Amino acid sequence: MYAQMITAEASDEDPKLLEEFQARIDRDEKIEPKDWMPMAYRKTLIRQIGQHAHSEVVGQLPEGNWITRAPTLERKAILLAKVQDEAGHGLYLYSAAETLGVSRDELVELLHEGKMKYSSIFNYPTLNWADIGAVGWLVDGAAIVNQVALQRTSYGPYSRAMIRICKEESFHARQGYHAIMQMAFGTPAQKAMAQDAVNRLWFPAIMMFGPSDSESVHSEQSMTWKIKVRSNDDLRQQFVDQTIPQIEYLGLDLPDPGIKWNEERGHYDYSDPDWSEFFNVIKGKGPCNVDRLNDRTNAWEDGAWVRDGLLAHGNKKAAARTAAE
Repeated sequence: MYAQMITAEASDEDPKLLEEFQARIDRDEKIEPKDWMPMAYRKTLIRQIGQHAHSEVVGQLPEGNWITRAPTLERKAILLAKVQDEAGHGLYLYSAAETLGVSRDELVELLHEGKMKYSSIFNYPTLNWADIGAVGWLVDGAAIVNQVALQRTSYGPYSRAMIRICKEESFHARQGYHAIMQMAFGTPAQKAMAQDAVNRLWFPAIMMFGPSDSESVHSEQSMTWKIKVRSNDDLRQQFVDQTIPQIEYLGLDLPDPGIKWNEERGHYDYSDPDWSEFFNVIKGKGPCNVDRLNDRTNAWEDGAWVRDGLLAHGNKKAAARTAAE
């Protein structure tokens, strides 16, 4: 089905339908699964929601590795709950994508073949416990900034999925900040670990929003259709503005020497990240790209017997219902 979509031509779409569709978007009406929509709108949503779903699932890997090594039972329980939440977010998003006519199996296959991406941040390692706090605080904090905006996206199922996801991501960010705060206010060695984690993850976190929209091939049309409602640079600036005071409260050094308050703009200035690094990572050349994809592929293959068993059980129950009728 998806292969047919990506090769379909939109040239024969009725101009009147296109005009009516855009008018609905301009009136801030939600587009629902059974509504008519341009093929390009459908394809864009499948790409974005699919990549978002993959990011939630792959995002379990850097943290799941630390569940058995959490420093206390409380931290273990918190991290376990967080990793479970991320799996749930993936399921919400795969379900939203399925309303567009693509199956979950197709999306997973595209991920495993390297034809569909996930967030670049998850191709960086979590070297110690401080990284887990920094991931919760910085990475989930950046995700919340983006996902709060997505609550206003034009596609109904995607918009509604974001409401619950944002509530749970807020818990994740608070968990991460609290973990880093305990270290920043702890021993000198703990504070040094917290500083190191923030230094290493700062630029990968602000790259999560993607490059400026002027450099994106999708952003202009996505903004017109209100799939995106805010630009990458606006979202990145919000994240920087809300995070710098938190870093200062913790007594940590700023991870970017270019950060300074700009009175005229009313925002913090900051250094541009190394976008060549970003593009290398999304091309599969990051520190953990190979490991992450191998882990996901192996997990999918190892879990085949569970899926087969559930499918066989479902088919057996359906056959029994049919016989009873």
